[in-house]
Amino acid sequence: MNSKKVEPVKLYDTTLRDGSQMEGLSFSAGDKLKIARRLDEFGMHYIEGGWPGSNPKDMDFFKKAKDLDLKTSRIVAFGSTRRADTTAKKDPNIKALLDSGVRVVCLVGKSWSLHAKHVLKTTPDENLKMISESIEYLKSKVDEVFFDAEHFFDAYDDDPAYALKVLKTAEEAGADCLVLCDTNGGSLPGRISGIVCDVKAGIKADIGIHAHNDGDVAVANSIVAVEAGAAQVQGTVNGYGERCGNANLISVIPALVLKLGIPCVSEDRLKRLTELSHFVSEVANFAPNMHQPYVGESAFAHKGGLHVSAMIRKQAYEHIDPALVGNVRRVLMSELAGRSTVVLKAKEFGLDLTGNEKKVADILKKVKELEHVGYHFEAADGSFELLLRKETGAYSAFFELESFRVIMDRTSEGTVKTEATIKLHVKGKRYVETSEGNGPVNALDTALRMAIGRAYPALKNIHLTDYKVRVLDEKKGTGAVVRVLIDSGDGEKEWSSIGVHENIIEASWQALVDSIEYGLIHSKMEESR
Repeated sequence: MNSKKVEPVKLYDTTLRDGSQMEGLSFSAGDKLKIARRLDEFGMHYIEGGWPGSNPKDMDFFKKAKDLDLKTSRIVAFGSTRRADTTAKKDPNIKALLDSGVRVVCLVGKSWSLHAKHVLKTTPDENLKMISESIEYLKSKVDEVFFDAEHFFDAYDDDPAYALKVLKTAEEAGADCLVLCDTNGGSLPGRISGIVCDVKAGIKADIGIHAHNDGDVAVANSIVAVEAGAAQVQGTVNGYGERCGNANLISVIPALVLKLGIPCVSEDRLKRLTELSHFVSEVANFAPNMHQPYVGESAFAHKGGLHVSAMIRKQAYEHIDPALVGNVRRVLMSELAGRSTVVLKAKEFGLDLTGNEKKVADILKKVKELEHVGYHFEAADGSFELLLRKETGAYSAFFELESFRVIMDRTSEGTVKTEATIKLHVKGKRYVETSEGNGPVNALDTALRMAIGRAYPALKNIHLTDYKVRVLDEKKGTGAVVRVLIDSGDGEKEWSSIGVHENIIEASWQALVDSIEYGLIHSKMEESR
């Protein structure tokens, strides 16, 4: 942890406004309310709800947000300074900000003389008046006004005197925080740090940072800005935002708390970080990024045997304890695994292989042989647990297959019908079942369930949720080996299984059987507890 004394930092979330500008993302007003509640529970200081007056959805959000019983957060409305041809009191954008009912406003204004002339079509002096009058008017109506200095770092590089004059004008008008915005996202950390230091030398008001990620350094830019004296960090959950996104608060927050020792959220709330990230992903209808730092499924996943061995002896190859951010350590089984990996994975499944060197070596050899022909156990923990149970004698077959057959008929009209017949033995009885399906795997699945369902009622809770096929050697064409991955769940637990074969039906059968047997084993274990 950095021992350097750093000032307190406020967290400002703009997922609902800036984040919603991400391509492919669309929040309803209801979605925004859900996220706002969760951000408040997490401990976010400010939640920017949108731009009042810009669209009906944002106005609906602000109307309904008045009924939110927020404990830690304040809702913020975003808008621009008055126009050049009117007064702050008469400006429709400023009126919309006040009509939203919020007590905190973030006002964006031009900090670049070039933009004042060519974008606003006014003079640099008039731009200063627009900023000053807008802030003064709003400060007489609300509790806090933040000034978002748009394109500040580019403005400072081009015309530092004017950029600083803009900040000084906003400060004198009563702005509570001057937010330096890297709007194009192209500045580098060293430059950000230097400019923030320059600004701090001549400004008494709090400084904030709003970084975009076009150079892939928005998180770094936010952190160095804090180290240089910024007291507010703006960003979004998961880095959502226009173009390449905004500074990812999911990475910024643990860096501030755990690396710099800045308690911007409590340790208990920090443990909800992974949950927050995944919740917003679900509301946004995006799959969580498994490789995302701190909260991704792979953030603390260990595949190499040496890494796993070191992890068992001491917490190595991890920059923090995953539990601090609500994540978990994962040990992946693959051809790169060592003996320590096998022992650790077995322990996860309640199997003790400590000291049984020969059995561990045999299992490791088998895993590497299977991975060589196409198995991929790091993506199929269900199948790997079954393999361990079979190799250690902790497995009893639920049925014995005699044979199965799949028939597909295609008529001249283009109608396709698939039928599967299964013959097997369950608890001493022979069953023959035939079923139709929309495809061979569906027909097999249905026939298998018909055959064993009476003996194993828990099967009704086990459902296939995803089915993937990958050709492993495309050069062999239709004769190539295929890998089938099946995801399944029972409403509480989820698992994956795998099958590999030249015949896609056989590969699917392997994965299907593993999926069902895994579910039945764990159902039986739950019943015995």
